[in-house]
Amino acid sequence: MITDLFLRDRRGVSLTDAERRALERSVSEKRTLAPHTTLRRQGEFGAESALILEGFMSRYIDDHRGLRQLVAIHVPGEFVDLHSYPMHVLDHGIEALTGATIAIVTHDALDRLIDERPEIARKLWFATLIDAALHRAWLFRVGRLDAVGRVAHFISEMNARLEGVGLSDGRQFVLGFTQGDLAEACGLTTVHTNRVVRHLREAGLCAFRASLVEIYDRKELERRGDFDPYYLYLDKEMSAAKA
Repeated sequence: MITDLFLRDRRGVSLTDAERRALERSVSEKRTLAPHTTLRRQGEFGAESALILEGFMSRYIDDHRGLRQLVAIHVPGEFVDLHSYPMHVLDHGIEALTGATIAIVTHDALDRLIDERPEIARKLWFATLIDAALHRAWLFRVGRLDAVGRVAHFISEMNARLEGVGLSDGRQFVLGFTQGDLAEACGLTTVHTNRVVRHLREAGLCAFRASLVEIYDRKELERRGDFDPYYLYLDKEMSAAKA
């Protein structure tokens, strides 16, 4: 099923087979987006939400000069805009960072799903609470860590999130977006990010080879980034972190 990755292996919550089939029936279409395609602009009314099947998507805010700040990055298996179900109008925009495939679920369909299966409302809420935990980690990363720590934390987080949906083996994964995007995610300049990436490689922690990230020393990378995977609520996080 195309909803197999949603809330996969999350600690404390899981969808039953019947709920997953019901969510599957709620999907109205699959849509393919080219890199840097805007799905929703800040302030636009929305009547649907998108579950990412492939690729990476971002939430962003543009200032009055048109300069962009990334405020979240989402991976396959995550709703990028489930918040718009109760809110309808978002305070940020949504864009495909890479080529992406999404499953569209209209808010009318979510209404019907929750009416038929009230327990699924708690599980959708759980998904948005994970988003909130990711936002707090984002604030911690850019507010408290130095440049090397920010990139180390971000790479460690992406590795854990992608491992949770079977897209990393814990040692390597495809990131798919540019070092410029990485710089924005970490609140750094591209030049500074290039220096940090070189430092991490020379320190034997990780390396970037085109779109592939290779992790040489996971424990030390996570230590350098002050990364604790607990906030991701992944069932396998503790065993994976010790591997």
